[in-house]
Amino acid sequence: MNQNNYCIIMAGGIGARFWPMSRQNHPKQFIDILGTGETLIQATFNRFLKVCPPENIYIVTNEVYKNQVLEQLPAIGEDQVLCEPARRNTAPCIAYANYRILLKNPEANIVVAPSDHIILKEDIFTEVITAALKASAENDWLLTLGIQPSRPDTGYGYIQFDENEVCPKDTRIKKVKTFTEKPQLEMAEQFLASGDFLWNSGIFIWRLKTILKAFDKYLPEVDELFKAGLKKYNT
Repeated sequence: MNQNNYCIIMAGGIGARFWPMSRQNHPKQFIDILGTGETLIQATFNRFLKVCPPENIYIVTNEVYKNQVLEQLPAIGEDQVLCEPARRNTAPCIAYANYRILLKNPEANIVVAPSDHIILKEDIFTEVITAALKASAENDWLLTLGIQPSRPDTGYGYIQFDENEVCPKDTRIKKVKTFTEKPQLEMAEQFLASGDFLWNSGIFIWRLKTILKAFDKYLPEVDELFKAGLKKYNT
């Protein structure tokens, strides 16, 4: 197993769309949805143990869920639970986690994933994640996983890929052309018919150095904020 592989699991959501089973004080990531004996966050954690050691897995959550995380994931330490004082969407929590990992391993390759995915074909998923981590380690790329759409669903974001720009070492890796967040039905139908759109999985893979350069270039205000606190992290 590559000791440079890390995982950031995002577990701060309140699960409002899964109400009434999911409540704000006990959202869906902490629930055994399928009755398998594993909650969604436990299944996610165990899934990523196949690609990185337990000490390299970080959970980003809200302060109010810290105890639930530690209860359900006894294999991790408190320093692996990164608590947001307030919900500020995805970019700040990812930036914080990446800077925490920077202090531990500047050569890290990272996969970022939600805590509430249900993935049935785990062997295929593990192979794809492993290939993506290898590609990100060898290139200055920010990768995301796309899902082959089966219907014109308006609840997903859509990624358009470029068939003419393909990685020669792995033809599954294609350059992203556009991203559309939750389109109207008519547009979703057009996307499905075109054949060059995928659902956005919300899973990202990159080399730590690459994402930090991207933050510096595209979100300098976020980057500067977390860079300023670097000496205080892990203390």
